[in-house]
Amino acid sequence: MNPGYELPLLLFGGFRTLIDRLHEELARQGHPEARPSHGFALQAIGTGGVTASELGRRLGVSKQAAGKTVDRLAGLGYVERAADESDARAKVVRLTPLGLDLLRRSAVIFDELRAEWAESLGEDRVAALESALRVVVPSGLRVDAVGWMAAD
Repeated sequence: MNPGYELPLLLFGGFRTLIDRLHEELARQGHPEARPSHGFALQAIGTGGVTASELGRRLGVSKQAAGKTVDRLAGLGYVERAADESDARAKVVRLTPLGLDLLRRSAVIFDELRAEWAESLGEDRVAALESALRVVVPSGLRVDAVGWMAAD
């Protein structure tokens, strides 16, 4: 029997391998400045947009940290701040066309990476792995890994 600590390390290693490959390809496709933390933030912002406070909650970071993330993403052209249509005092962070392009390209690349895993391991094994993980991973996928991995 394998020691228990190997499971999280292998899962993290698989995750890291996929994310590193994703970003190598994104750089080739015109997104050289994109970082893994940007992907988490863009997913948390979503297509509807969010306030900085809500983004902080979704990422598990402070409003100030979320604001810095938004500043970085806005500087790269991935998001913009706009007036909230339902509350004139509030600002909403929305994805720009460049941010949407990054997410679309990421989805295609992830499909290609999954296909590579299926070719190496077999479609049945990859599907079984996904199915097994769905059993043990709580529903409601969370994107707050940025805050979770941050040092206190």
